[in-house]
Amino acid sequence: MLSTSLLLRAAATAHLTASAADTESTPDSVSAAGERHDGARDTAWLLGEAERFVELFHGEGNGRGRSADERMAEIRAEVERTGTYTHTVEELTFGARVAWRNSNRCIGRLYWKSLRVRDRRDTCDAAGIAAESAKHLVEAGGGGRIRPTITVFAPDRPGSPGPRIHNEQLIRYAGYRQRDGGVVGDPLNADLTDLALRHGWRGPGTRFDVLPLVIETPRDGIELFELPPDAVLEVALSHPRYPWFAGLGLRWHAVPAISGMVLEIGGVRYPAAPFNGWYMGTEIGARNLGDTERYDLLPTVAAKMRLDTSSETSLWRDRALVELNVAVLHSFEAAGVKITDHHTESDRFLTHLEREEAAGRMCPADWSWIVPPISGSATRVFHRYYDDADLRPNYLRPE
Repeated sequence: MLSTSLLLRAAATAHLTASAADTESTPDSVSAAGERHDGARDTAWLLGEAERFVELFHGEGNGRGRSADERMAEIRAEVERTGTYTHTVEELTFGARVAWRNSNRCIGRLYWKSLRVRDRRDTCDAAGIAAESAKHLVEAGGGGRIRPTITVFAPDRPGSPGPRIHNEQLIRYAGYRQRDGGVVGDPLNADLTDLALRHGWRGPGTRFDVLPLVIETPRDGIELFELPPDAVLEVALSHPRYPWFAGLGLRWHAVPAISGMVLEIGGVRYPAAPFNGWYMGTEIGARNLGDTERYDLLPTVAAKMRLDTSSETSLWRDRALVELNVAVLHSFEAAGVKITDHHTESDRFLTHLEREEAAGRMCPADWSWIVPPISGSATRVFHRYYDDADLRPNYLRPE
């Protein structure tokens, strides 16, 4: 987050659906995913995770006068009755923010304390989830003043999995498979597009058709919901020096709201918890538009720039890639939509790292993800290594 959508490189390899995380509290129970579990073992694991979270929560000055021991006594009693437990609003807010803090593949964690948490755990029906997701996009978009936001829907419970949002992000462009093996639109979303088509959706067939939300609930199965126009803030791309660039007809959406990951707090899993920061320009220019398995626009841009593409030694790919990223940053700034560049974000990450170390906390970081996808060695984050660990709470790939 901030740029949270860097996490999408992890979510991109995940299945569209997630298995239920919590199971019956009786021995040899069967989860919603069909896997068999030992109830006593699962209960012991859940209580262990809950205890670690409660200690962290109270250890960082939360709890409103109650001790960690008192809270754990409540949790144990609730788990004994129901097989799970319910986070307080304060615990949910803290847990969602710390999950961002612990996201080892995210470069933009400096502002983790500012995450706005929308508690919608009582919204269980697909129509309500779609409506709240649209509100999330409107509120987080802020007319261009992007604000880090998460909306948390119902968790998995024993015998009752929570809702799932099949879209990897709330806003995704369709990828239509063609008979010749090609794809019109975004190839990353070809499977999701196939799923939407099988359930009756029919898009216009252009390169930037916004897919409907594909939401699955235990009661109603899969349902599709179109996003209203005011929920989809988009930026048309142009270039400050090349007038022809606008004629390419490129655009991208402004709010990278990741919806294909699972929020885990103290052993409780929230499979539908869309969250966003704002984009780092390279996520759009270098990855979404530049990758050969995405929009693959480097040859197009190079041709328009009249670059020599007959040899790799001309570095035509590098030159086209830089100009593609220049266009993204220029266009978002011209439209008044918040975005950041990879040099600024690299410096911010090191500030975050210093603050975490000063607080006596480990800052997990995966070097291969923290270093930007272009001009890596020109950024400060390139020239060092990082400690890494799987800390919880966290945002997880679906199983």
